[in-house]
Amino acid sequence: MANLANSFLSMIKIAYPAHPYKIKTENGKELIFDTIRKQWVALTPEEWVRQNFLQYLLQVKKYPGALIAVEKEIRLGELVKRCDIVIYDNTATPLLMAECKAMDVNVNAAAAEQIIRYNISLPVRYLVITNGSYCFAFERTGKKFHLLREIPGWNP
Repeated sequence: MANLANSFLSMIKIAYPAHPYKIKTENGKELIFDTIRKQWVALTPEEWVRQNFLQYLLQVKKYPGALIAVEKEIRLGELVKRCDIVIYDNTATPLLMAECKAMDVNVNAAAAEQIIRYNISLPVRYLVITNGSYCFAFERTGKKFHLLREIPGWNP
């Protein structure tokens, strides 16, 4: 993970699909409708990345919406944290975990360390970190993590 920040050749560029997002203003705050959680949420820079990445996973990578959890609560010892996106397989086993950062946040070793800590509590095969423009994807085999050249698609 140490050379993650210098691994530009392993960064994955994402082409997001078009989607008719529902956005509204309420009490002076912008909200976006999350189709997975089926609720309005604050439209923060990180949320904008999360919503676009969700549409990429749904439309391009063909993951079923029913198997996706958003802001999944996990425990790290005494701490309670939230994973941005967790995708389960057909047996309800966690398969993929994604950490979304705002577009102005660099995807670097610190972000990788965060998702690896989450993976201790919620082991998955695939880990993804994105800031909306670029992302890194890893496959975990045993205790090792291998950089991937693309985000895996749904394979039931």
